[in-house]
Amino acid sequence: MPLLDKGVALAATLMLTLSMKPVVMDNALVHRLSALETMASVTAICADKTGTLTLKQMSVAEFWVGAEQPSSAMAIAGGVVDLLRQGAGLNTTGSVYMPDNASPPEISGSPTEKALLSWAVAYLGMDATTLKRSFKVQEVEAFNSHRKHSRAVIRDNANGVVLAHWKGAADVVLAGCSMYVDTRGDARELGVEQRNTLEKVSNDMGARGLRCIAFACKQVDCTEPSEIDNEAGLTLLGLVGLHDPCRPEVKAATEACTRAGVAVKMVTGDNIPTACAAANGCGIMSSDDSNGVVIEGPEFVGMPPARQLEMVDKLRVMARSRSGDKQVLVERLKQKGHVVAVSTGEGTSDARALGAADVVLYMRAPGARVAGSGKDIIILKGRFDAVVAAIRMGRCVYNNFQKMVQFYLTVNVVAIIVNFVPAVTTGDTPLTTEQLLWVNIVIGALSALAVATDKPSDALMDSPPVARTAPLVSNAMWRDLAAKAAFQVAVLLALQYRGRDVLGTDAKAMVFNVYVLCQVFNKFNTREMEKKNAFAGVLTSSSTMFLVFIAGMLVLQVVMVEVLARLAGAGRLGLGQWGICVAMAAVSWPVAMAAKFIPVTSPCRSSSHANALC
Repeated sequence: MPLLDKGVALAATLMLTLSMKPVVMDNALVHRLSALETMASVTAICADKTGTLTLKQMSVAEFWVGAEQPSSAMAIAGGVVDLLRQGAGLNTTGSVYMPDNASPPEISGSPTEKALLSWAVAYLGMDATTLKRSFKVQEVEAFNSHRKHSRAVIRDNANGVVLAHWKGAADVVLAGCSMYVDTRGDARELGVEQRNTLEKVSNDMGARGLRCIAFACKQVDCTEPSEIDNEAGLTLLGLVGLHDPCRPEVKAATEACTRAGVAVKMVTGDNIPTACAAANGCGIMSSDDSNGVVIEGPEFVGMPPARQLEMVDKLRVMARSRSGDKQVLVERLKQKGHVVAVSTGEGTSDARALGAADVVLYMRAPGARVAGSGKDIIILKGRFDAVVAAIRMGRCVYNNFQKMVQFYLTVNVVAIIVNFVPAVTTGDTPLTTEQLLWVNIVIGALSALAVATDKPSDALMDSPPVARTAPLVSNAMWRDLAAKAAFQVAVLLALQYRGRDVLGTDAKAMVFNVYVLCQVFNKFNTREMEKKNAFAGVLTSSSTMFLVFIAGMLVLQVVMVEVLARLAGAGRLGLGQWGICVAMAAVSWPVAMAAKFIPVTSPCRSSSHANALC
């Protein structure tokens, strides 16, 4: 039916657009309206640690030279400090700009680079301008998720000595070190005992949620490329522990997601101890979670697909993740029937995973340049609880869409039967094209706006997500539709056939009026699918706009019947006839309430852990 198509399209667009307002108030921006509806079915969120679960405000919390923690740079030999300055200030993709001597330095780069450069300036007393004048950077190999380190080859302008500096994950850099320096500047052999000590330092940092970064260097012959690329024979300069605090709202948000049947999975490039400490702080893991799996990305990707599918529901943390590992995780989750959201807050290396996701959550506006797929939601202020708000609003939108569909199904089923039966028996149709257009377009649009004013309640987060295969029209909706349609058809056909005999007047106008008023009054019945009391909470402040739209529909109907009678294709009604119409339509309230006592099976939803999808 073209009228149905136009009415539903207009009403759906109005409803989704109006639903955007509370989402924006929760600091989220939806690129495409359908993404918000998809959030109702999300069962898994693959979240980056840095920038999504943490504040992305890294700072150096610990510093070790050998097995010692120097109290200040003054306690370290000058030669070691110079090498550390080179490793931090030249082996980097960030930059330090000093506007003048009185202003603080302006530091740019990734969160890790900014933290290390800030530390080098404040703690080591690094002068970036002097450093760049003293050395020529011949080659820089930026950090990547596969190698887990960066490297720079520099030449000393004073004596021509060429040094290669390494900086990266402590376990990776330590593996290539054969020497280390102490605070006095003495180079010592890195034996088994010393290596175990330094590995313990690194592991202890990770257990406390610190990202351990190692600095190392060696003198090389620039004419021998193989020597430059060789990661062996390094001298360890020091270890730093970077602290990136969890967002204060993350723990409560992840607990809310868990209650709602949405599993939050952390994906990070950190090692397992650091990742586990962060996951515990964010509420993703707990001491009583005996089934939770923590695994490194390369190990997960190297498993057979069947083993991956078996493990993916239990996976809590993926550490040492590379750019392609997250994509594999998303694909396996989708193969298990999950609806997957990917939350990203740092960089553009997740493009493939973002493309595979059902919904993309950007924790900051600049990330919108990564994919631009149209299925993204941008969290404007980077607060993770806005993700919970988006899920809640998505479920509210889905419920509202069901109410709108039920409205249009009732309107059109009743119209078809009421027009078909008289057309076959008497050759007359009580409802004209203009009247049907009025109900589908005008009344339907206002009905959608009235539904869209429903505020998302916290109770929405106490039920599982809507399954991907769940039917849009649930069993409860079919039950209510049958009851309301049967009542309306009976009343309207009775008016059509016996109205003139009983009321002594042409019943066409009354048929149209009762038909519209039944739809208006049924808006109260569809506010809650299962609640038997149609008026529960209707007088609260949250229902003010709902009542305004209901009043608007009633006023427009009066104008249509009394002022635009010729357009309506029916005569005007007297006060007594209006009373009869209202009384007949009001009976739809107890009819719908009685129908809700008929038990039906619950709608198809995902299980609490999203393992058994309908």
